[in-house]
Amino acid sequence: MSELTHLDEEGRPRMVDVGDKEPTARRAIAEAWVRMGRETRQRLFDGSLPKGDALSVVRIAAIQGAKRTPDLVPLCHPIALDAIDVAIEPTEDGVRIEVTTAVTAKTGVEMEAMTGAAVGAIALYDMVKGVDRAAEIGPVRLLAKSGGKSGEWRRE
Repeated sequence: MSELTHLDEEGRPRMVDVGDKEPTARRAIAEAWVRMGRETRQRLFDGSLPKGDALSVVRIAAIQGAKRTPDLVPLCHPIALDAIDVAIEPTEDGVRIEVTTAVTAKTGVEMEAMTGAAVGAIALYDMVKGVDRAAEIGPVRLLAKSGGKSGEWRRE
């Protein structure tokens, strides 16, 4: 089970000991897609949804989600994030939310980026559900990460 770092020798979950690791600059980028009707997407970007300025709510939710990751994902280390950036762009069939997280720490920020993207997408669904119950979320995925022992990785 050596490649499964969150399991001990007996297969029980554990939080990885990062105490001896050197802090390095780390960065991760994740995205979440929300599909919705064209009229809903138009109303989102022109600010005419019944719940108000959904784009601001989505940005704040994504930031808060990234910051609260260790409260939601049981084996994540709490880390003091240096930066969180949220980009929201229209797509042909909805919206793409991209979250970038950065830190100098002993452990990575991939889970924070992915949680931020997912929470942003859920908040977006909440903001549009009154006019488009058929809106749907997915995929949520890591796009890139850098730093640490494993170095650079980028989705093809």
